[in-house]
Amino acid sequence: MVRSSRRRTAVRRGTAAVTAAVVASSLVPALAPSASAADAPADRLLARTSVRPALSRERFYFVMTDRFANGDRSNDTGGLTGDRLTTGYDPTDIGFYHGGDLAGLISKLDYIKGLGATAVWITPAFTNRPVQGEGDAASAGYHGYWITDFTRIDPHLGTNADMKRLVREAHKRGMKVFFDIITNHTADGIDYAEKQYTYRSKAEYPYRDASGRPFDDRDYARGDRPFPEIGPGSFPYTPVPVKGVTKKPDWLNDVRMYHNRGDSTWEGESNEYGDFVGLDDLWTERPEVVRGMIDIYRTWVRDAGVDGFRIDTAKHVNMEFWQRFAPEVRVHAHRVGTKHFFMFGEAYSEDPSFISRYSTAGRMDAVLDFPFQAAARAYASQGAGADVLSRLYRADDLYTDADSNAYSLPTFLGNHDMGRIGHFLKQDNPGASDDELLRRDLFAHELMFLTRGQPIVYYGDEQGFTGQGGDKAARAPMFAAKAAQYLTDDLIGTDATHAQDNYDTRHPLYRGIRALADLTARHPALRDGAQIERLVQGGVYAFSRIDARDQVEYVVALNNGDAPQRVSIPTYSARMAFTSIYPKRGAAVRSGADKRLTVTVPARSAVVYRASGRLAAPTARPAISLTLPASLTGRAEIAARVPGDGFDQVTFAAKVGRGPWRVLGTDDARPFRVFHDLTGVPAGTPVVYKAVVRDSAGRTASTVTRATVGGR
Repeated sequence: MVRSSRRRTAVRRGTAAVTAAVVASSLVPALAPSASAADAPADRLLARTSVRPALSRERFYFVMTDRFANGDRSNDTGGLTGDRLTTGYDPTDIGFYHGGDLAGLISKLDYIKGLGATAVWITPAFTNRPVQGEGDAASAGYHGYWITDFTRIDPHLGTNADMKRLVREAHKRGMKVFFDIITNHTADGIDYAEKQYTYRSKAEYPYRDASGRPFDDRDYARGDRPFPEIGPGSFPYTPVPVKGVTKKPDWLNDVRMYHNRGDSTWEGESNEYGDFVGLDDLWTERPEVVRGMIDIYRTWVRDAGVDGFRIDTAKHVNMEFWQRFAPEVRVHAHRVGTKHFFMFGEAYSEDPSFISRYSTAGRMDAVLDFPFQAAARAYASQGAGADVLSRLYRADDLYTDADSNAYSLPTFLGNHDMGRIGHFLKQDNPGASDDELLRRDLFAHELMFLTRGQPIVYYGDEQGFTGQGGDKAARAPMFAAKAAQYLTDDLIGTDATHAQDNYDTRHPLYRGIRALADLTARHPALRDGAQIERLVQGGVYAFSRIDARDQVEYVVALNNGDAPQRVSIPTYSARMAFTSIYPKRGAAVRSGADKRLTVTVPARSAVVYRASGRLAAPTARPAISLTLPASLTGRAEIAARVPGDGFDQVTFAAKVGRGPWRVLGTDDARPFRVFHDLTGVPAGTPVVYKAVVRDSAGRTASTVTRATVGGR
């Protein structure tokens, strides 16, 4: 059941006006205005600009420390003696340590800064089990994801003091440092007495307390009830510590702190409870594990002065853990002087409705944008139409809440797991010349740098690295390689090979990426300004970028076709001069009386134009109406219709039952929407929604709608 009332007001210089407005919803019948609408917060208290946290303009450089630069050969074996199965060091094998370290990374900070990066994300640096596996399956923990000691930097990489020095030196250069952290698992230090490892489900093998009574650990995951006492027979398998493997802090040596259910099948329940390829899966529903992990990472925030975290395997950890972990770490960071601490999670999925839950319900600041990576490859490498980008960005409202949105999402073209953009280009375009691959590579980076989100350059991509696949094949060293497989890689845009160091600041990709970084630094609207879709035509995708404060429109157009395309792009302004600022400065082009800008976009290229003046004030006052789904359940789509085509922003708020009014988020691009998470709210609970639109002149209009959870 829905009732609606609508109000329009002007909030500048005390002007006020009240008029009739548009009828609310086509999906939910609108009833008579409700007197209780007067209880809603005033428009001036709700109307705001779309949120931009302090860290929404970063340009990341992602480094696998062992493969980046060797600055101290004395630590190549990590202080261990013996063969490679003891030390983990063998630069002739792509699965072992190669010698890169923190000293080497420090020595190359100017190279990274010269690329235009403002933040360095490094793979996990804590002490790893040097080698796991046997025979041909043996490999080393060079990547950092097999941690045994969370309190100490891996001796192969350096010392705790080296890490502090890295952060200091980066900060001196105006760059931030992000740790890659793990809470899901540790190194493999637990075996099962049964010598069986097939996943055992909770339905067939429930956890049992010390008295043998079955219980569901999720009933205690919020931390508001004492966790049951655990006994020897509590687990589906009998956990046995592996001799010679000791973990720190000491609580990690308690086998009761792990799920002990066998290997994940990567489906259903096992995604959160199963061992990640044999690694010990922490029982993150337990309060001791939650507290322990918070304490570990609070300590590193305090002692190292790190600026943020990339959180590994986030989707393999229960949501209740993140709802406690993220806020506590963030508050602690503020207390010790890092005012803008930023955390983004890895939830490996191309489904925005899935990964967005970690930055909304999970309280992280953002998530790695896997959907962008998939769309970028399809568009820039595989020749998909521009509609693949349109579909991607139309899902952006799923990320919107009161303190975050899609503008903060870290975007990327490839990584250390799936493989490099250079590999995808060669795979998708067999027989392509080096010139074509180079052009496509730069085009993919243009797409990443000019669209919303925070771009990540994977180390070596700026040198044309390709690799022959994902995982180990995508991790060639920047310094001269000794592994035969890497020596056969064919790099893009250069005659260089992996037999030599590759830190060439003259490489065309290095220079191209630096030019994009410089462009977005000079024009911040291209970094985190509102992104408004303008044209989806064949292989051409065009959009505007606007900073809400400056209100100067930028028009960006991308063309993935083999030939130039002349297109007519809608803008906000009639007869406005737009100057070309990328790929080079050029003569101004003027929009027509119909507000359309006609330009030519070269093949596999991007162009950027900047308006010579601010947006004109709209002549009509704003109006707004709300649309609710037929059944208000789950993540409910709350949509607002605002007539016209001006630069407007809509803020949504809700009051659930007798609770307080809460802001749901602000949207700055059509269609105006938020997704209200009503999971767990009982059917029949009343909900009141208010939406306020603010136009580019600061005038507002609002509407209030009443509904019932589970009803129409």
